[in-house]
Amino acid sequence: MTDFTLHDKQSAPAESTALLDVSINAFGMVPNLHAVMAEAPGLLEGYQRLHQLFLDSSFDDEETMVVWQTINVEHECHYCVPAHTGIAKSMKVDDAITDALRDETRLPTAKLEALRDFTLSVVRDRGNVNDDTVQTFLNAGFTKRQVLEVVLATAQKVMSNYTNHLANTPIDKPFQKFEWHKAD
Repeated sequence: MTDFTLHDKQSAPAESTALLDVSINAFGMVPNLHAVMAEAPGLLEGYQRLHQLFLDSSFDDEETMVVWQTINVEHECHYCVPAHTGIAKSMKVDDAITDALRDETRLPTAKLEALRDFTLSVVRDRGNVNDDTVQTFLNAGFTKRQVLEVVLATAQKVMSNYTNHLANTPIDKPFQKFEWHKAD
């Protein structure tokens, strides 16, 4: 496997140093994902921007986590599932939701289950989601805006999940206790 550098402000390309400051301000540290992404400043900047745009979407915290973790689990991201487990705790998302997402078991509400189903359709069908699936999502109480916001989250998570696969990004110490492996 190719070794990727976990950059800090001293080793990162000059274009990434201000971006690493953004990470430190947001998380109190440079997450290892950001340290790897710093190798390509455009990737790190794009990821940070998409992350903020999705946080600012019309989804509430529980729905945001359902979308993120659904994609992380589907992509079998060894780094993002534990990281988003910790983030879910900081966002005060119910552990029952987090556990159901990590374990791929039923979510507590039909609406959240519809959100997971739709997100999986977007990912698995690469955006070629049929009209009935979209209508089922809308009938569950979601909006056309949210159809497109799932696309936004998918773009963000492709950037992180694929980077983590390529770099085998080590899980940050605060999230190691949430280590995850896909159930067989």
